[in-house]
Parts: sequence; structure tokens; C-alpha cells
Amino acid sequence: MTLAALAATGATPRPSGETPEHQTERIITGIDAQLSDPSLATQGAWKLVWLALSEANANMAYIARSTNGSNEFAVVARGTDADLTDILEDLDVGTVVPFPESGSPKPIAVSKGAMDAFKRVVNARSIASPSPNVTLAQALTAALNSAPSSPQPTVYLTGHSLGGCIATMLAPYLQAQTWPKQPQFAVITYAAPTAGVQSFVDYFDSVPWVIDERHNNAYDLVPHAWADLDTAAGWYPSPGPQATEEVKLLIGAISKRTKGNVYVQPGTLCSMNTGYTSLAKNLVNKTTQDFLGQVAFQHANSTYLDLVGAPAVPSGPVVTDVTPTFGAPGATVTINGTGFSPDSMVDFGHFACTTRNIDPSGIRITAKVPSGTGVVHVRVTNTLGTSPAVAMGQFAYGGPAPVVVSAVSPTSGKVGTPVTISGSGFADGATVHFKDKASDSVKFVSTGQITATAPGQLDDHQTVNITVTVGKATSPTSPADEFTYTGQ
Repeated sequence: MTLAALAATGATPRPSGETPEHQTERIITGIDAQLSDPSLATQGAWKLVWLALSEANANMAYIARSTNGSNEFAVVARGTDADLTDILEDLDVGTVVPFPESGSPKPIAVSKGAMDAFKRVVNARSIASPSPNVTLAQALTAALNSAPSSPQPTVYLTGHSLGGCIATMLAPYLQAQTWPKQPQFAVITYAAPTAGVQSFVDYFDSVPWVIDERHNNAYDLVPHAWADLDTAAGWYPSPGPQATEEVKLLIGAISKRTKGNVYVQPGTLCSMNTGYTSLAKNLVNKTTQDFLGQVAFQHANSTYLDLVGAPAVPSGPVVTDVTPTFGAPGATVTINGTGFSPDSMVDFGHFACTTRNIDPSGIRITAKVPSGTGVVHVRVTNTLGTSPAVAMGQFAYGGPAPVVVSAVSPTSGKVGTPVTISGSGFADGATVHFKDKASDSVKFVSTGQITATAPGQLDDHQTVNITVTVGKATSPTSPADEFTYTGQ
């Protein structure tokens, strides 16, 4: 699972842009550093031998070899880096196509979306060292050719999410090849959606794999695609969150994308978290945002690493907030967060920041605002990745300051409960709404804090979003601004 998690290194391109060569080199540097880290489950006993990024950053794959004398190789695939619902909606499962590359003597079929991803991986050529200008199969041939004859080489196919789906297709494709030193093959996937229909599974399960395991979090939505995606509409058990009607409609609509094709999961299921003991405890309210947030948590690499008992891999940079949140080009801004390294680069939207000072603590960057317009996200990139866009990390050119709610306290109470709202961009005269009901008692404390009493609702046993409006600007909703009514 650690090898699979490393495939996410540098998956997001730098916001201000970088060439495929530069992104590939950044990914290689990041993965190299992690493979040599003895504190990870890989114990510093693996070395990168090939890596290729497909066009438009759609997929990535790499090959690593063991350095401890075990004569093992890992072929690791990474899927599309995108929102979970985007992954499910973009993967074309309404059409099945032949998969002759499998080596099966009988015709077998997979989804067109899975086939497109597979082709992108097998046709991709590396554009940087350690093995430039060769395909995955060519690189593995060279690696096996230089491997000792004893013990027999073992090639592991692995990946997380769509990367795991691709791995189930790479496995029979590579197993059907002729190799200079015949290896044995093992397939171990995590959180993988299905690749094909029954004919694909029948052939896959007939191949004599050394290991054949698919590890799934029982409450991860993605592995249920596309065999039984509707199962997720009944989630989550207590303490929740329960699926809203909006979520049920979304899952139903995505399920229909199969257009009647019946997909089946290959391999031996190894189920984890069956008791729903691993969950994001701050995402349990019956709201669409909490449900989708819990889905993302259950699917995350970090959750799977925890479930298998592996140490967390080093995370990329994270921006928590910036101050001030508005100003003009040339102004000085402090960026707070974690994981900032000496090689960190800063972007204000799509504009690169050329003047920055990174504090040795790794939690603070002082930057000079580059040219730009509008409201942009400030993001930090290094060899481990790019920080996600966060509401508290916005900067407004010329102002006014973006209005953001970052926390409410308490998070539940009766009608009339005084609530302290934290965030940024607040001003005297701001209005506060609990869902669509305005609070009639609002007190401005500072640009980062405001208090308001909870107004009455038609349903006084529901979870609502608290929003703050300053002028024409209203804070975006998120799980951080939720308040649950407990009655009159």
C-alpha cells in the first residue's frame, strides 16, 4: 500500500504551470526521497527504475526494484487525480470493448474508460532518468534482464483507486509477455473500481497468480463501482452521516452510466473497516457535504495506510491561511501551514511568486504578491506535491477581503443559542444566516470573529450551514460552518 500511495506524489501540476518534463522530474525526486526513507513500510529497500506520466497528467506509472536481495519488482499505477465524483462520472462504463492485450485465448471485455486508461499507461514513454524514452514493458524487460536468476523474480502489480483498476489490466498483459528471466506475478490492489465484465474476471481468476488480493475499505464507495454502487445509498451507519436525498439521486444517476453492462470485481476480496470504526468524526451530519467528505476520507491513501497498519507517507505542503487576505501586487503576505520546505514554490492563482522567504520551521512563508486580479487561491508546491486550495488561503487583489467561516462553536443547540463564528473577512454590519433564516442578534467582535443567536426554523431538528454576508460577499458553505438544531 505504501508503494501505491507514493504514486500520488506530485500528482497535481503546479498552478502557474510547468512542463511535463519538470513535473515528471519533480515526481521522480519526491518518490526517490520516499523510497529511500527507512521509516516507511518500504524500509528504504526499494529503488526507482522507471517512471512515465501520460499526456494531460491523466495517469502515471512507475517501476521500482527491491535492493535487499529479494529480487522483487513493483509495477505501480496511478489513476486520474480528480474529485471522486469526477472519477466516477468521467470513467466511460457505458461501453465495453475487447481487451486482446490480456493474452486470453477467448474474447474478453472491459469498459472503454478502463481500456483508455490502460492504453495511456502502456504507451507512455519516460521523458527523464532513470530510464528515458522507453515504455513500461521495455523498462521491465531491461530490469529483469539485469536481475539475478535466483531467487525467481517476482513482479507485483499494485495501485490505489483507478490505479488499482489499471493494475488488474496490466497484470494479465504483462503475464502474457515473454521475458528474459521468467518472473512470477502477484496482484495486490487497494480501493479499485471494476475494470471489466464477467469474461474479464473469468480469465483473470484463471491465471496462476502468486498473490491475488483486492483490499477494500468496506465503507469506501469507489470499490463498489461498478458492481454494486447502489449499496452506498444506504450509508453510513451510526454515527453517520446518512445519505441525503441529493446524495441518493447522485449515486443513482452515476449507477445508470453502466447502461446495463454488468461489471464484476476480479480477485480475492480482503475487506477492512467492516465495523465502521475508522471514520472522520467531524463529518457525521446528515448533509450532502458531510457525506461526500466522509466518502473522500474513507477512500484516501492515508486511511488505507492506517487500515493496513503502515506508517503515513510524508504529506505535501498544506496552506492553512494567509494574512492579510487582500491587497495590491507587491504587498507582503504571510502564508501559514505545514510541510513547507526550502524548495517550495508559491503561486497566487495562476501567477508565480518570485520573491519568497521560507521560515526554517516549515510552517511559514513570507511572500511578495505577484501581479494578478480577482480572488485567487494561494498554493505551495514542492517535490511532494501541491497544497490543496482552501477557503482561508484566498487572496483578493484590491479587496474586499474574502468572507470565510472556518469554525462555529457550539456546533449544536436549541433555537436562541448564542454561536461564536470564526473565520476571516468579517466587518461591522455583517448579516448572519442559519440556512435561509437571518439571525436577529449579531455582534461584530473582529475581522475574524462574530457572534449570532440561532433563529427559529420550520424544522428544529436539522443541520444547517451558517453563512456570513459582508456587502455583496457571502461565505461559501462547508462542513466547518454546520450547526445542528436540537429543538426549541
